[in-house]
Amino acid sequence: MNDELLDDYILAHIDPEPPLLHSLYRATQLHLLYPRMASGHLQGRLLKMLVEMIRPRRILELGTFSGYSAICMAEGMPEGCELHTIEVNDEQEPFTRPWLERSPHADRIHLHIGDALELVPQLGEQFDLVYMDADKRRYDDFYRLVLPYVTTGGYIIADNTLWDGHVIDPHHQHDAQTQGILRFNDLVAKDDTVEKVILPLRDGLTLIRKK
Repeated sequence: MNDELLDDYILAHIDPEPPLLHSLYRATQLHLLYPRMASGHLQGRLLKMLVEMIRPRRILELGTFSGYSAICMAEGMPEGCELHTIEVNDEQEPFTRPWLERSPHADRIHLHIGDALELVPQLGEQFDLVYMDADKRRYDDFYRLVLPYVTTGGYIIADNTLWDGHVIDPHHQHDAQTQGILRFNDLVAKDDTVEKVILPLRDGLTLIRKK
């Protein structure tokens, strides 16, 4: 099966990428290192729809990068919802903040620069949805951090949890990022306080519901 042709077919049969996000994705490819980190058309439409289904009052994102996923989630937010997104790399802010401010939902997107392990407790909020797409080496730490701040019945969505297939490839399981993903996956699998399912979308997307 030709994966590229299949991807093209899928994108041709889902909702189109909004113009702002199309421009942001192109700018990400041109100006940022590791542009593959951006969610992109398919995952962006899924995030929007998941937010519409969950209807959260507060959303927390760990790992803003170019702002693509934050804008997608903001599209699906119900009235009165707010999104807090945390980016550890302060050099990312001059690129990302103007794009967030161009979103029609800019007044409800709050960008924080710093370490999530320090900032999340300072927010003093409970969240109905957490989207994790930050440092893979610290995924297990982030999970332990945010779980107490997730409301009962709330969700954590973790990106990159199949890590380009490295989770099952013994030749790629010695680097710190793969080890971080493996620790996280094992931690979530053994946690009986949550329901969980892994979707093989792009690089793996884990949906976690707090009981």
